[in-house]
Amino acid sequence: MDENKKYTSHKFIKNIAFFGDADISPADETYIAAFDVAEALAKEGYVIVDGGGPGVMEAATSGARKGGGKTISVTFDPVKAPGFEGKYIGNVTDKEVVTTNYIDRMFKLMENGDSFIMFKGGSGTLSEFGTAWVLAKLYYGHHKPFILFGEHWIPIIDAIRDNMNIDAKEYSVFEICRNTEEVIRAIQKFEMKIATRDHSKDGSGDEYDKAFTE
Repeated sequence: MDENKKYTSHKFIKNIAFFGDADISPADETYIAAFDVAEALAKEGYVIVDGGGPGVMEAATSGARKGGGKTISVTFDPVKAPGFEGKYIGNVTDKEVVTTNYIDRMFKLMENGDSFIMFKGGSGTLSEFGTAWVLAKLYYGHHKPFILFGEHWIPIIDAIRDNMNIDAKEYSVFEICRNTEEVIRAIQKFEMKIATRDHSKDGSGDEYDKAFTE
């Protein structure tokens, strides 16, 4: 594929942010999956964004590097937050965005991503999933779509569907993917959906991004 064509074909989704467990080793299946997905997306011309820490974040950066792609990290040095993994010395990206606290970091990750991928993780990943989901609801039609990666998300979403009050349209803002090929197809699907939107009122997503800065 022509390099210039590859990079200019992503009109709306250019940066993809990775979320997931920080406390896993390179031998973990989630780490391997994140690495493989990042490598494949980098080869497609996407910029990979992550939190600059270990685990899934390190896998995202390393995979993107192997795929020849660009990377961005969003970091902060924790103060009075001993439960936070912090910046990882082995996760070196092309660009680093430094924030002052966890909430700012999460919002900057979402601001710098045009779409998100949620891998298996803990309470932090759940908070990021919930934030991405509620913002997609609030800005529905001009939202940033996301992917839930892995079979484990199916019973989680089933339980939410059975026990919570979620509108039908809210389930349309994400896709559950089981492998790299499904991720590529889902992002291409998101791109086509965004292309059909009326962007005259939102400046191709500017209003959505103001949610993180105002």
